[in-house]
Amino acid sequence: MSRGASRIFGRRPTAQPSEAAYNGRMIDHLRRLLLPLVLVAAFAAPAAAQKLPAHKDRLFAYPATLSSEYGGDYRVIDYNEKRDINGRDQVPPRQVRSHYVSLGVRRKQQDLVVNTPAGPVTHFAVGRTQGARIIVVYLHGKGGSRHQGVDDYKFGGNFNRIKNLVDKAGGLYLSPDFTNFKDKGAAEIAGLIAHYEAASPRAPVIIACGSMGGALCWRMAGNPAIASKLGGLMLLGSHWSDEFLSSDAFRRRVPVFIAQGSNDPVYTAERMTAFFRAIRSRSPGYPVRMVVFQTGIHGTPIRMTDWRQSINWMLSAR
Repeated sequence: MSRGASRIFGRRPTAQPSEAAYNGRMIDHLRRLLLPLVLVAAFAAPAAAQKLPAHKDRLFAYPATLSSEYGGDYRVIDYNEKRDINGRDQVPPRQVRSHYVSLGVRRKQQDLVVNTPAGPVTHFAVGRTQGARIIVVYLHGKGGSRHQGVDDYKFGGNFNRIKNLVDKAGGLYLSPDFTNFKDKGAAEIAGLIAHYEAASPRAPVIIACGSMGGALCWRMAGNPAIASKLGGLMLLGSHWSDEFLSSDAFRRRVPVFIAQGSNDPVYTAERMTAFFRAIRSRSPGYPVRMVVFQTGIHGTPIRMTDWRQSINWMLSAR
């Protein structure tokens, strides 16, 4: 354009922005538009953050599957004492070989007491006591104590693994003492869960019960205040409850995982299999899975259960 033309329009012609500068401004604009949407999506789908990350998966993977029913929801797993105890433990069955455990998680472990309406509850807590993404509670059987659920070396290192899995997920793992397996003990566990759930209200609660501890699992299933928070129930060498089929947890379709040794003399695999089938018969497609360890005995499920596979399945089934 000539000088005369510039004077007629009353201003100098402005320089056009470069293509790179234009693209940069557009990218910044899109970022400002998309950021709120990304934040909304992150808070709308917290389950993705609740999955347990990998930790020694190869070492704790199930041996071969011998048979399968219900689309893989019922499996019989090969179990061999010579391989799965003697080959795994440095001192069978008291001390697993060192490469099965990661002891750094002990720095996150505390021995605490919480005052509940049912009285004080002494317990071990591993991980975040506030703002936890998931809460996993282990309830021992007859003759056990809170120490069982945090024993790093017994049971093939499986308790060390669950502590590490939960801690790496930004969660909280609890192993409490309780008075008994009846109303008093149930009230204590309900109070403990309520205490930590209040500090981590978005966390699903997984309750794992060993042997007679199952009595408390079933009582929690029938407690409306607890059932509404449950992300799953795990029965490890434990027993059945026909009352579960009319419980709040059953109506909410809380996932159930059952693990049993085929030679368990205390709670038979045949009776637990019948319970598994009863759940599926009452509610076809109900999220229930069962693993039977062929030739396994009463304590086998605590040693052999794949915590990560089972809990991640329950979280995805919620």
